[in-house]
Amino acid sequence: MTESQSARMASCCPGPGAWRTTGRRHFLQTGIAGFASLSLPQVLKLRSQRTLSASETTAAQRKKTAVIMVWQPGGCSHIDTYDPKQDSGSEYRGPFSTISTKVSGLQFTELLPRQAAIADKFTVLRSMQQTAGGHPAGSMQLLSGDPDTRDKPKPRYPDWMTVANYLRSQAEPRQNPLPAYVGINPPLEYNGPAYLGDAYSPFTVMGDPNSPSFSVPNIGLADTSEVTRLGRRSNLRRNLDTLERAFDQRAELAALDEFEIQAMTLLTNPRTKEAFDLSREDPRTRDRYGRNSWGQQLLLARRLVEAGVEIMTTSLSGALCGRVHNWDDHAVNHHVFDALRFRSAAYDQAVSALIEDIYDRGLDKQVLVVVTGEFGRTPKIEYSPSTGAGDASAPAGTIQPGRDHWPRAFSNIWAGGGIQTGRVIGATDKRGEDVVERICGPGDFLATIYHHLGIDAPSTMIRDFNGRPTPIVDHGKAIPELMG
Repeated sequence: MTESQSARMASCCPGPGAWRTTGRRHFLQTGIAGFASLSLPQVLKLRSQRTLSASETTAAQRKKTAVIMVWQPGGCSHIDTYDPKQDSGSEYRGPFSTISTKVSGLQFTELLPRQAAIADKFTVLRSMQQTAGGHPAGSMQLLSGDPDTRDKPKPRYPDWMTVANYLRSQAEPRQNPLPAYVGINPPLEYNGPAYLGDAYSPFTVMGDPNSPSFSVPNIGLADTSEVTRLGRRSNLRRNLDTLERAFDQRAELAALDEFEIQAMTLLTNPRTKEAFDLSREDPRTRDRYGRNSWGQQLLLARRLVEAGVEIMTTSLSGALCGRVHNWDDHAVNHHVFDALRFRSAAYDQAVSALIEDIYDRGLDKQVLVVVTGEFGRTPKIEYSPSTGAGDASAPAGTIQPGRDHWPRAFSNIWAGGGIQTGRVIGATDKRGEDVVERICGPGDFLATIYHHLGIDAPSTMIRDFNGRPTPIVDHGKAIPELMG
């Protein structure tokens, strides 16, 4: 990568706080009353019920499986964590020493001692690559399979989380009062439902689960009179819909009923409140994950999949990352090595606790855990002046080391899902610049996740806005070593 390319990447990166997710679906914050005021055009935007093709129906057959995706927004430096290159030279090698892991011959850097100790419980994929150098396009490539290398303001294709939610909801009515898809501070900046519509987006939970004041608004109402009032209002809305329904030849208003039922269930079923209540966990378990936002996010994720949530996403962002609240460790943002030190303890503890808990609680066949970002970081260290002082960043103007975007090679880890663990898949060259063994791309990544969820990615298509059948994965196939 040239210096001009690095400069362009640095200039396009978000500044402090830009990565803080604001959420797109807070339908419960105003209560069920909002549904009563929806017009027909608004309803049509919520969701259009589609008739599934035979292949879609087959693909969407429910299996009692779930996925937790832990997202590293901005991209984690692979050579400073899971793919160290001690012989790469001072221009490339970071300051961290390597440590042995539970798996013979596998080494991590010293930043990950807890994960090293349980490396037999997950598999490291060192040969991921994609072709987009920007955060939006890189995220869209990995999470939706969009091959475009250009950064776009909105996704063209729905992300895998939305697709899985859509297919499973079409295959079988949901009996569990909890939503099938939940995001805890989820990665929504550059991804979303696209042509599937917002009704298949996550139930979004924002905030710090470690905070004493943390709460999920409007779930599990205890006031019976309020529950009765909401039920009456819901029935009134249905009665007022009668005339509109006479013109609803495609049964699109039925989508509102399902959407409303989910909202009512969340509001009135006490099980929903219990599932989100971390105070019900043993304090020692909370300590094990770490009494910080990341630790409690991952504990809540485990708690929710155990209660029946099938698709969980959560971003490790915010103050624990350093000054700019993400993993985008350009020198203008962070002193890359100080940033990695700053966040490594919380990251290592939370991820290792989640993986251990999945196995200890007998969830390792049901639940697949994937930890990844959109790309890696440049193997060659670059130096630029900081744009501001803060955690893991020197005062403005201070020359400090950084690593830029690197989609050509990066690592992610996989646990649970019934896969054989304690393995390494693929390899990069001596500097960590390029994949030299077992190239895996976004299509392979997506097909592997879909396989765990019981979705036959190669043969499954969904109709887009124009009614055209669109493949959910048009290239790639599930990675055999990661198929349970």
